[in-house]
Amino acid sequence: MKRIDEYWYRNSLWLWLLWPLSLLFCVLVLVRRQLYRLGLLRSERPGVPVIVVGNITVGGSGKTPLVLWLADLLRQRGYRPGLISRGYGGQSMTWPQSVSADSDAHKVGDEALLLARRSGCPMVVGPDRVAAARQLLAEHDVNVILSDDGMQHYRLARDIEIAVIDGERRLANGLCLPAGPLREPRARLMSVDFVVTNGPAGKGEWAMQLDAGEITSLTDSERRPVTAFSGGPVHAVAGIGNPGRFFNMLRAMGLDPIEHPFPDHHPYREGELDFNDAAPVLMTEKDAVKYFAYAGNRHWYLPVNARLSEEFGDRLCAALEKVDG
Repeated sequence: MKRIDEYWYRNSLWLWLLWPLSLLFCVLVLVRRQLYRLGLLRSERPGVPVIVVGNITVGGSGKTPLVLWLADLLRQRGYRPGLISRGYGGQSMTWPQSVSADSDAHKVGDEALLLARRSGCPMVVGPDRVAAARQLLAEHDVNVILSDDGMQHYRLARDIEIAVIDGERRLANGLCLPAGPLREPRARLMSVDFVVTNGPAGKGEWAMQLDAGEITSLTDSERRPVTAFSGGPVHAVAGIGNPGRFFNMLRAMGLDPIEHPFPDHHPYREGELDFNDAAPVLMTEKDAVKYFAYAGNRHWYLPVNARLSEEFGDRLCAALEKVDG
């Protein structure tokens, strides 16, 4: 049976039966945002500039590689960035949680662990972004906060908003939940500071490309070029918002993937990715952080790195300097 998100991107007509619920959802979202704008609900400032990287759709759009790119950019420009996130999928009994490279993905969340490992930045996660920001500043010498997701978490005041769009799937049928994938009406994009598109960009948007790195072993971090995996099938595993993007990337690189899509943030179990043949198993880095403890010598992952224009970096830093001033 197909998940409802598959119908969102097919423009299935039966979804209009859910339009009354979608309209109600939009109204509630707009009322809540207006209450914050009027000060009837209170936003809190942590004391340093906050850059929120988020989206208005359910599911992945490319936020994580963009956050990593931003962290590198800010360090190059002399800032000391720290990261916060919800820790989606984390099963910790207490929040907020500090995240390090050796944290447990099942406790703090897969994306959080990936960000901590790749960025080298201090990171704190928790459903309450304000509490996470407080702990981050109490424990680390940070002068700018990058919030991974949290665009709809209005209790945390923000200075710069960056919305990320999946360039392949865009906004699907343009409807709010549950008839479509939107967490806020599409007009919300008019109020953000930057719109970054993972793929070809439209008018007023900034294009982001994802470049593949070398394929890396989960067991010993050995790296091999993509060509080492051509000439035969590979099991391709993707538990991300848009698994098709990963599978298509592998095909574009000359590989022959046997597709194994999983739900976003899927909690892998031991042996779940042991297939009954000799073909290598290639997964996303987000999947890999949850499978290191179970991995064998057939398990590999493909890291990706975001690439954006120098002009975008200059515009962002100019906006941040105005906040500092």
